[in-house]
Amino acid sequence: MQDRKIAAEVAKSVAVALYTYPSDPMTENNFWLKKIEISVSEAEKRTGRNAVNMQETYTAYLIETRSVEHADGQSVLTDSLWRRYSEFELLRNYLLVCYPHIVVPPLPEKRAEFVWHKLSADNMDPDFVERRRIGLENFLLRVASHPILCRDKIFYLFLTQEGNWKETVNETGFQLKADSRLKALNATFRVKNPDKRFTDLKHYSDELQSVISHLLRVRARVADRLYGVYKVHGNYGRVFSFWLFPMRGNCCESIQDIEASLTVELKILTEEDFWHPSEIGENNGIEWSAIEKEMGDGLQSAGHHMDVYASSIDDILEDEEHYADQLKEYLFYAEALRAVCRKHELMQYDLEMAAQDLASKKQQCEELATGTVRTFSLKGMTTKLFGQETPEQREARIKVLEEQISEGEQQLKSKNLEGREFVKNAWADIERFKEQKNHDLKEALISYAVMQISMCKKGIQVWTNAKECFSKM
Repeated sequence: MQDRKIAAEVAKSVAVALYTYPSDPMTENNFWLKKIEISVSEAEKRTGRNAVNMQETYTAYLIETRSVEHADGQSVLTDSLWRRYSEFELLRNYLLVCYPHIVVPPLPEKRAEFVWHKLSADNMDPDFVERRRIGLENFLLRVASHPILCRDKIFYLFLTQEGNWKETVNETGFQLKADSRLKALNATFRVKNPDKRFTDLKHYSDELQSVISHLLRVRARVADRLYGVYKVHGNYGRVFSFWLFPMRGNCCESIQDIEASLTVELKILTEEDFWHPSEIGENNGIEWSAIEKEMGDGLQSAGHHMDVYASSIDDILEDEEHYADQLKEYLFYAEALRAVCRKHELMQYDLEMAAQDLASKKQQCEELATGTVRTFSLKGMTTKLFGQETPEQREARIKVLEEQISEGEQQLKSKNLEGREFVKNAWADIERFKEQKNHDLKEALISYAVMQISMCKKGIQVWTNAKECFSKM
């Protein structure tokens, strides 16, 4: 466990130095970049009033930013502030809306999922809060290392401005740009020409979520069984101690009781002709005190090995939770991938509707110019009932339609360009995400396998040591 903590600190010290932010985020031009370290160093339980003036208990997290490029060459603390989980949620929602083509890093779970029976599902549990603190720090580092998100001024203010930050976010009006779920669902079912790449990406995200969910469920069941196996070794240690205490005179049973019990057993063995009493005892020159000491030392050593092995499971499963949290991050990444797909479907649907509307207006204009009606319409029925329009009315309508057609063509061209730009940027970020995912999951699974191999070797060594203890008895 100590090795894992050291490795995490080293990894963090490398990762945090990657973030660059504008010294004056409000200016679009002429800004210089400074490198800083970001960490969520502490979690604190607090009590306060919510929006409806009801008392609530929540957890606040201390964010520290430290400059790594100072005038005198030393690192100094630049800012520290407290944030609630809901503020992290607000930041991510803002990034989702303002950067729809980016696979925005996910937040850690708000409530524990895929837990084995010894873990608490309470979101105020200290162990869970600590894991979430690490997850929130990882979220900030993910955003800070992204080539586009790291330059966002709202993200910069999230790290540096404690007061009125929510008001600053709301003033951007990002909520008005957010697409409704109903609209997104409508586009999903009504789009006629979906991009195959994004359709495949959606299937990929579904499969990624399904595979990781199954893996986490299996891991939770294995953790339950593994915990039971290790605790059985603890029972072995207690059994050996129970045998040892009467020999040392620390229990109600005396050595005389044990001798009497052994005599009964020997009698049974004699009747069954296993061996003769003359083979043991004084006839053989072996005294009970020597047997007692030899057995006591062997049992004590074996019990010690079993106790150490049984107590090691807590650290092992704590390390496993670290790897499980890494898998959970990519479980939640699957939803971020689907968000990009939904945005593309919306844009494709709007493009198709614009093209359909333009085609309809062109047809109307042609029908007015030629005086023929190709399709059934309410306007055609009105003309038949009340007579033809005057030439002046027809010309006025044609002129309006021609203006609408011109605007529609410009709008369609703009949507086409916007769609191509979205696909280009989104696919570049998706490729970056896939490369990151392959690297992270490969390292996590290799480390997990190495940990399992080490754990098995320790188990083999414990039983080897116990066997040696028994063989000396």
